[in-house]
Amino acid sequence: SSLGSKLFLVETYTNLVPCGFFYHQATFLDKVGVISEVHLLRVMMETIPPLKDSRLLIKDLRFERVKVRIYQLKTSNKNLRRGILYFHGGVGRFGSYKPSLTYPLSKGIYTLDSIVVNSSVSYTCRYRLAPEHPYPAQFEDCLTATIHFLRTAQDHGVDPSRIVICGDSSGGTLTAAVAQALVNRRDLPKLRAQILIYPFLQCVDLNLPSYQQNKGVPILLKERTLVLGLKYINMDLGITEEIFKGCHVSEDRRLKYQKWVSPDYIPHEFKTRGYKPSPTCLPSKEFCEMAEYLFDPVFAPLLAEDSVIAQLPETFILTCEFDVLRDDGLLYKKRLEDHGIKVTWCHLQEGFHGTVFVALFGRVLGFRSGAKGLQKIVNFLRLM
Repeated sequence: SSLGSKLFLVETYTNLVPCGFFYHQATFLDKVGVISEVHLLRVMMETIPPLKDSRLLIKDLRFERVKVRIYQLKTSNKNLRRGILYFHGGVGRFGSYKPSLTYPLSKGIYTLDSIVVNSSVSYTCRYRLAPEHPYPAQFEDCLTATIHFLRTAQDHGVDPSRIVICGDSSGGTLTAAVAQALVNRRDLPKLRAQILIYPFLQCVDLNLPSYQQNKGVPILLKERTLVLGLKYINMDLGITEEIFKGCHVSEDRRLKYQKWVSPDYIPHEFKTRGYKPSPTCLPSKEFCEMAEYLFDPVFAPLLAEDSVIAQLPETFILTCEFDVLRDDGLLYKKRLEDHGIKVTWCHLQEGFHGTVFVALFGRVLGFRSGAKGLQKIVNFLRLM
């Protein structure tokens, strides 16, 4: 079938990506006690050569305690420019700043005249990584870097009113959480916009249509999504099945969150590939107490209060059809729009989780969906 062919291509090629192909080997070696999964993945990510361009000045510095990498045109411009602050994915535990999305975005410098700041970090630092630095150290570093940049933007030739924060996957989660943390800061310039690329945003319902339809699609399988998330916040993996069933959500929370997290808010066209309503699980007091972190808006930004959502900046959200996190993006889009926030939505009909990252490698591994996504992001930035 056409769908079967698409899924075959997705599985075949995404497993060539370090975070997909190497994950299986890393998991196996971890289970047999050779090397921990997270350390092996970090080493493998570090083997990716840094992206370079002779037209750009690329330098490392610190925003307070956080290391950042700045990409800037070698030819100076006396006018204040827009700035982009980027957070990489990796579930707070691995990832590399070297092949980050800021590089292809930095190509937009030639037309956008931007300074692109990468506060994504390798395991050596940049934002600190778990488990050595437990959650929420990653959020704290991203928030620190953002506040510093907002305060010192003009020192970097950036207009403080034209700063955009951006992230992919868990980096999108961090982006959303940082934007929320800043809404009541009257001592800082307002963010111009936020860009969320297939973000993880909630752990209330892991049986939404996208989770059911894409549970076996690499690189982010349904079970892997939860396992990596629980490892990130240092939670017991033994409650995985109970979370899938929804036994971790108390009645009070269920009543509160059902107005934000429900398959009823997913448009019908996203259910045509299959969806079966899940039976409601009776909550367990023990599991509800163990899962307290899962409802923290820093970990699950979709669960922020309405008073916070209503103050967020203009937003770009990218979702992919073949991604368990697709519906998180759709639900956040609805919440923002319900509060009058301007949202630009890009849905990649043939996209999968990680497709924009894969686009960094161009003709070697690139997909049209990833290239399309990057172009849409650049087009959005042109308006900032």
